[in-house]
Amino acid sequence: MISALKDHRHESRMFRNRVVVAGGFVFLMVLLLVARMVDLQLFQHDHYTTLSDDNRVHTISLAPSRGRIYDRNGILLANNQTTFRLEITPNKVEDLENTLQRLQALIKVDDEDLERFHKEHRRSRRFKATPLRFSLNEEEVARFEVNRHQFPGVRIQDYQSRYYPLHTLSAHIIGYIGRINEQELQELDPTTYQATEHVGKTGIEHYYENILHGTPGVRQVESNVLGRVIRVLEETQPTHGDDIFLTIDSKLQAIAVEAMGSYRGATVAINPKSGEILSMVSKPSFNANLFVNGIGRKDYQQLRDSKERPLFNRFLRGQYPPGSTVKPLVALAGLELGHTHAEDKTWCPGWFRIKGYKHKYRDWKKRGHGKTNVEKAIVESCDVYFYDLAFEMGIDAFSQYMGQFGFGSRTGTDITGEQPGVLPSREWKKINREEPWYPGETLSVGIGQGFFTTTPLQLASAIATLANQGQRMQPHLLYATQGAGSETPQLQPYQPLNQLPILEQKNWDKVHDSMRRVVHSKRGTAKRIGRKSKYTIAGKTGTAQVYTVKQDEEYNEDEIPEHLRDHALFVAFAPLEDPEIAIAVIVENGGHGGSVAAPIAKKIMDRYLLESHTGTNG
Repeated sequence: MISALKDHRHESRMFRNRVVVAGGFVFLMVLLLVARMVDLQLFQHDHYTTLSDDNRVHTISLAPSRGRIYDRNGILLANNQTTFRLEITPNKVEDLENTLQRLQALIKVDDEDLERFHKEHRRSRRFKATPLRFSLNEEEVARFEVNRHQFPGVRIQDYQSRYYPLHTLSAHIIGYIGRINEQELQELDPTTYQATEHVGKTGIEHYYENILHGTPGVRQVESNVLGRVIRVLEETQPTHGDDIFLTIDSKLQAIAVEAMGSYRGATVAINPKSGEILSMVSKPSFNANLFVNGIGRKDYQQLRDSKERPLFNRFLRGQYPPGSTVKPLVALAGLELGHTHAEDKTWCPGWFRIKGYKHKYRDWKKRGHGKTNVEKAIVESCDVYFYDLAFEMGIDAFSQYMGQFGFGSRTGTDITGEQPGVLPSREWKKINREEPWYPGETLSVGIGQGFFTTTPLQLASAIATLANQGQRMQPHLLYATQGAGSETPQLQPYQPLNQLPILEQKNWDKVHDSMRRVVHSKRGTAKRIGRKSKYTIAGKTGTAQVYTVKQDEEYNEDEIPEHLRDHALFVAFAPLEDPEIAIAVIVENGGHGGSVAAPIAKKIMDRYLLESHTGTNG
């Protein structure tokens, strides 16, 4: 019994010891847990808050609204409008092909939409939403929303789309925006363009991209495990791109397009005192809206393969022989450099021959003009007079003087893609043809033919310089800008270029008056537009050869294919007493400048001079 009592006491002691040890262990664990909680709550709170935020707080870049484009009178040329597109986030879609098939049964998705989607999908990250269809209408949006639960990873997203309300009217000037491609993605600043999908591709949209784009904003949001935004923590609004006002007058543009009719060609009208481009048309044109979200293959092939070449910017890139339109400038060069005088006369039998050569250079008038001075030569467009004058001057003096008007070099206007044309010289031919200069070639360039080519913009700029008494102004399209929050547009200053030396004012007056007689005399080649004109015009017609007629052949327009017929040209400025507009018109394969190109110019000048032409805000 004593032994059993001892065993019970021993067991009780062991139990108490175990309880104490277990209690101590539990107390120690609780103490450690409390200590850890204190450490987490007090000492490491900021660290773990940051780790948590990294999982549920996201920063989203906000795309700025692109600046709008207006004409000089506030008519909207490029705007932003809210539209809807269908987007797919690939990593949230289990079976992409099946989803695409089911979507096609619900909403119209054509082959070009699918091709564009797959192309974009291949170059994008899987977690990035990729557009499938643009510009959904309200019915399509409603139809999808009703069935949205069947399409996880697919959504309708509203976005700002560029829209050109005048469609084809000024497409070659304004240009268009398009989706950012791989090369542009590498070149653009990612901090500025992270939220932007489009960039200016051509025209004003491209040249003034930095002004139009704006500054992106930032939004910090909190989202749940499903990625749905719970709340916005912080937000910096994007800054709207600056609005741009152009120098062009849209109503003048419309008149120029209407006047051109079905002809191909270009017209350029400039204010000679400021260099402002008032109107600039390339015909035919295209609808810039086709390019905003990526033009379809069929639409692009139709534009690209058209014989009319609507994508070709004729006023900027078209290089045409100026023909007789440069004769007033050649006459001025001869007078100013002392190679001829106003009273000097040249005998014109209908042809010209260089001494020692058999070849005859023909005049357009087979029977000739008889005794011809500089005035008669300009009024009747006598080729022989200018053959003789150019030969007397020589190619070196000719090229040097004509270069002062801007021929042979880009005008530097604020739109990309301009071509320089060709002002021939000995050096030019040696570099480009690896041949010496021949005397007969001087005769050809003296009447605006041969190697001599110019763009319509260059030609208009040269005539504007002639009208402005030798003061060249920078041709430009930017009239004013208006930043976010600004109440009035900020006008852009004029940029004068070189001033041609005026050796004798009477020489300039003689050329101006001779150009007046081209339009307002019975012998003038543009007398048709001078009848009953309410203002005085100084002009010059021109015909530029496309097809070279052999010496023993006669030019018969009816027997020559249309694409080989002469180009029709006309240049002018008005009013003569105080010029407000200088203009160049080139009609491809139009034939005669006096009957085709001059009436087009007259309609444009009538609209500008006889109706109001005010600037922005009055």
